[in-house]
Amino acid sequence: MSAPTVSIAIPCFNTERWLAGCVESALAQTWPEKEVIVVDDGSADRSPEIARGFGDRVRLIASANRGANTARNTALAHASGEWIQFLDADDYLEPQKIERQFAEAENGENADVIYSPVWIEDAGQRTPSDTSPELGIYSQWIAWRIPQTGGALWRRSALAALGGWKEDQPCCQEHELYLRALKAGLRFVFAPTPHAVYRVWSEDTLSRKDPRRVVQVRSALIDDLREWLAARELWTAQHQHVAGRACFEMARTLAKFDPDAAAAYHAQRKARGLIALAGPAAPLAYRAGYHALGFRAAEKLAALTRS
Repeated sequence: MSAPTVSIAIPCFNTERWLAGCVESALAQTWPEKEVIVVDDGSADRSPEIARGFGDRVRLIASANRGANTARNTALAHASGEWIQFLDADDYLEPQKIERQFAEAENGENADVIYSPVWIEDAGQRTPSDTSPELGIYSQWIAWRIPQTGGALWRRSALAALGGWKEDQPCCQEHELYLRALKAGLRFVFAPTPHAVYRVWSEDTLSRKDPRRVVQVRSALIDDLREWLAARELWTAQHQHVAGRACFEMARTLAKFDPDAAAAYHAQRKARGLIALAGPAAPLAYRAGYHALGFRAAEKLAALTRS
């Protein structure tokens, strides 16, 4: 059986610093059947020139600036591969990424989404993302353990049937897409080896520049899944605990920027049974202060400790 073609889709906006390396990593994939599509989302820098420099090895599609998800959908509409790999222009792939994923997922025969951990590269140091497959796919999603964009391979027909990426999604973009995929019954298959690299280099990304909005959007997505699972009698105690831990972590994140909003968020989530003190965000000393004095006082003590 011949190898299926994989379309590697790279949305690009003012990423001249990284684009050449990103494209080179796509072209260097050991998987034999591939096409590389760069969708330039109205860049004002040298990004289109860099993409054109690869000649006919790369298909460049230029568009007005309409956002990363629109650029991804443009690539999806023009892709010819049976599978599609999305790759942000400031990230890159190790050469065996696609080949290894297929090998670990039985060539994707029973998959619509093949997902793997990603390397998180920050200040020259690498750590693998935590996927925790033992939790089950819904708990993995609630805990934000299904990986960043570059860690997945999508069956193109399944993704197209979902309607592609939601173009007005303000943040948590891949997680919103994963949620629709789960609700549609797409088959997720885990491949354990990380070969996609997610660079942390800017505080101006969608997930970093507005933590308040991330908390709001992520919480709404969790509520969406909870309601959907509960209606099917599939919401479990594990889901409740994982969601409670996620909400507690978000309350702590919000407290660094807006203590009053964090306290209100914590109270609202606690009233719904969605606060669970667990994990690195709940060290022993913090728990003692929390149980003795409450959330707001525990956060004030934590702020004093940080300062």
